[in-house]
Amino acid sequence: MKTIFSIISSYFFCFLFVFPSYAQQNINQVDADGNRHGLWKKYYKNNRIRYEGTFNHGKESGTFKFYSAANSEFPITIKKYGNNSDVAEVTFFTETGVLQSKGKMQGKNRIGKWLFYHEDGKTIMAEENYTNGLLDGEYKTFYNTGKPTEIAYYKNGKLDSVYRKYSIKGHLYQHFNYKNGKLNGKAVYYNRKTGELTTKGEFLNDKKVGTWENYVDGELVSTEQPNKKKERPKKQ
Repeated sequence: MKTIFSIISSYFFCFLFVFPSYAQQNINQVDADGNRHGLWKKYYKNNRIRYEGTFNHGKESGTFKFYSAANSEFPITIKKYGNNSDVAEVTFFTETGVLQSKGKMQGKNRIGKWLFYHEDGKTIMAEENYTNGLLDGEYKTFYNTGKPTEIAYYKNGKLDSVYRKYSIKGHLYQHFNYKNGKLNGKAVYYNRKTGELTTKGEFLNDKKVGTWENYVDGELVSTEQPNKKKERPKKQ
């Protein structure tokens, strides 16, 4: 007569063999219309996991994790979808799990504010704003000390309005104006070590125009007209 232990053991081992098979049948499924539905997992040729996430009748739902072919320990991308929304909160990491950037995406397009990080994964390197995948609005970059490197503005993916660039000491050393991606208007240069004025003039569609002034120790020392046509010497 079989003991209770032997009967339970038999059922236990049967369960071990049947359960993986059952679990496999419940992933990578499609609904009646052929749309991906439920939990999906895909793998690289080296059998490392490529991604895992849940579909709701063909639409991404909840959290998706993507991995590199070299390392399946840390996801390199995490996407979190809201209910009935095609907008995802997206976070990118290095293969060792260090934070690189985060923001929102609609489809393949970045939208809203995005933050990018220095190698430590903690210090902000850049703040960018997007509309339909294009830079739009304020754009800022930072040294790893937290001080600004540049402050600019974009419109439809092109530089527009005031542009400022700073040295690591905090001195403003470039102050430009852009229109539709081209330098237009007043431009001022400063010594990046001291912050003293060195040159100023104007641009028109990326070309220097008018009179440009050069300074030393705050004093005007010379002027030039870079766009002025040189007169040819008269023939005698």
